[in-house]
Amino acid sequence: MKKIIIAIDGFSSCGKSTMAKSLARNIGYLYFDSGAMYRAVSLYCLQNGLIENNEVNEEALRLAIDDICISFEADPVTKNSITLLNGVNVEKEIRSLQVSRIVSIVAALDFVRTAMIEQQRQMGKSKGIVMDGRDIGTTVFPDAELKIFVTASAQVRAQRRYDEIIARGDKANYEEILENVRQRDHIDQTREVSPLRQAHDAILLDNSNMTLQEQEEWLVNLFHKTVAAC
Repeated sequence: MKKIIIAIDGFSSCGKSTMAKSLARNIGYLYFDSGAMYRAVSLYCLQNGLIENNEVNEEALRLAIDDICISFEADPVTKNSITLLNGVNVEKEIRSLQVSRIVSIVAALDFVRTAMIEQQRQMGKSKGIVMDGRDIGTTVFPDAELKIFVTASAQVRAQRRYDEIIARGDKANYEEILENVRQRDHIDQTREVSPLRQAHDAILLDNSNMTLQEQEEWLVNLFHKTVAAC
């Protein structure tokens, strides 16, 4: 069977990573979380004092960006993808609200996106991958055989994010998360470099009222139709 690239883009907290991971497992593809890469760079900034008053020390980050290596490996127990920042597992740390507050700011920097896009393209050279993010179908892999753009209401996305944080045993405030979701939407859609938008050939999926099982069935069926048509 011919291998293809599957690009899943969309708004924050739409469950893109969950559906992309599930799809990759179901069809035997590799999964790469591009959003986790920008979160890892944001965590690097926090760990190294490159953030002050929600502003990035761009000069220092620019000097460090070539030494920031993001990679992925499979969890030996769950088989889920784990994000590594320079070889260190940071999967839990990059999901914090502290990182969420700054990730859109960091991801909007042109030199950060250039560095991450190059790493992403290296990951996709052999095809047979599922990658999700904000600009996978428009910028990273504009020739991807299958592109999906995911959306859901801000309220639904905030509730999902809230439930995720609570499930980890951390404290969360729904209104604060909702405001963060709206701010990220604005930043993602209005940034100068690779703004969030639906590719002209992407298939729109509003999953506000879909179950995980419904999503999985929809994605697998779409995948088989796409491969058959290639």
